[in-house]
Amino acid sequence: MMKKILVLFLLGLVASCGSHKSRIQTTKDGTVKHRKKDKKSRSKISTTDSRKATASNSSKTETLESSSKTVVYADVVSNYINTFKGTAEDNMRRHGIPASITLAQGILESGAGRGTLCVTANNHFGIKCHTDWDGDKVYHDDDAKGECFRKYDDPAGSYEDHSLFLTTRKRYASLFELDPDDYKGWAHGLKKAGYATDPKYPNKLIDLIERYNLDAFDAEVLGKKGKHRREVEKEIEKNREEAVAQTSSPSRSSKTYKVMQGDTLYSISKKHNLTVDELKKLNDLSSNAISIGQILKVK
Repeated sequence: MMKKILVLFLLGLVASCGSHKSRIQTTKDGTVKHRKKDKKSRSKISTTDSRKATASNSSKTETLESSSKTVVYADVVSNYINTFKGTAEDNMRRHGIPASITLAQGILESGAGRGTLCVTANNHFGIKCHTDWDGDKVYHDDDAKGECFRKYDDPAGSYEDHSLFLTTRKRYASLFELDPDDYKGWAHGLKKAGYATDPKYPNKLIDLIERYNLDAFDAEVLGKKGKHRREVEKEIEKNREEAVAQTSSPSRSSKTYKVMQGDTLYSISKKHNLTVDELKKLNDLSSNAISIGQILKVK
């Protein structure tokens, strides 16, 4: 009897194990199906996250100093660069200031063209009136309330004045001893010379230059027309000395203007409230032909 009971017990145990194994298998199948579902779910989440990341990247913003902090999209900065890269390069050829520095300062100080001073006064570099300014003015709260800032007829006037501001002040003279594409030296030199009080100013300029590859415009100027770099540097230095002589000569009683790319007698006359005939008479011109770099009397 005991043997029969033992046999029945063993048979029941075997049956129980088989049944349990079957349940484990079923559970395993269910687990696989569940994992597939999870994977699909994760795929959906991943796709959604990717779309969010793409949208975030396309709407990346820059917080620029300007006269009052200005938040702009990265594509606004790119558009600003495309608009003024030629002007910056031209100023580098004539005045010796790296195009990368000019553009970086323009981006930062003007809020990529969206800052208050830029919109209301075409002032791209936050230059204040100072005692030697006899042009138009606007008043804006900055370090103090109602400070006087220079106002220009157009952006080209602001870019030209920025170059003259740096070339005609002794405190910036050491900058022109640097290599013309040493943007890091220029960035730190501007801060040291007192252009800005922000201790992070050099790093902000360098960051803009390196993120937007602005130093490529320096290379373009220095390598233009296949000329040897040293040749171009000599030309830049000569142009700069001529510009300084024209603007700082104590015997000069009349106001002058240096012709830039795109200028016409008509556009220059409008900038300085003259007629074309008056401008021609002031400069003894027999025709409307002018050339880039030509110095015209405008007063």
